[in-house]
Amino acid sequence: MFAVLKTGGKQYKVAAGDVLKLEKLQGEAGDKIQFNEILMLGGDSITVGTPVVEGAGVQAEILEQGKGPKLIHYVKRRRKHSSQRKKGHRQQITVVRITDILASGADKSGVMAALGGSAAGTAAPAAAAPKKAAKKAAPAKAEAPAATGADDLKKLSGVGPALEKKLNEAGVTSFEQIAAWTDADVETFGEKLSFKGRIEREGWIEQAKELAKG
Repeated sequence: MFAVLKTGGKQYKVAAGDVLKLEKLQGEAGDKIQFNEILMLGGDSITVGTPVVEGAGVQAEILEQGKGPKLIHYVKRRRKHSSQRKKGHRQQITVVRITDILASGADKSGVMAALGGSAAGTAAPAAAAPKKAAKKAAPAKAEAPAATGADDLKKLSGVGPALEKKLNEAGVTSFEQIAAWTDADVETFGEKLSFKGRIEREGWIEQAKELAKG
């Protein structure tokens, strides 16, 4: 029996006993976790989710928390206020071994759901629960007040009114905050605001440092 699961924005075809290197998940070595976004189940028959297979899950054991190979990227912009940067990055990864594939009953297994490294909390509800939580949280996000006395973040390359609003709602209102971001902050905000990689490509931190000087 095999399953196709989704985690970290990627899809993986797995079977019991497989060992995978995934984007960082919460937990320690030896912890048992469960993937609830199952897109397909295969075996004697094929079950395709719409978009996920209800009640299905893939359980795994965390073998190791570590980092992937070092990647070097170089960015140079041909603009009036040009900037260039060379930077290395090592992606945090979690190594897991697939232990079981559940065709049904995953929502009642009691096993901790697999959550991304930047997600809040460690305990996880059933597969359908995150969707319900997202629907309840939506009104609160819409009602978030506009930031007062904030810097004009639209001066950053690639930032328009919509993206500035997202940054403000995430608590980012000044160039000084962005200028002080660490690699961990860049990864967290890139995933949280669904524009992973843009911060490095556009060079926000360097621009923010210059803009913060006035």
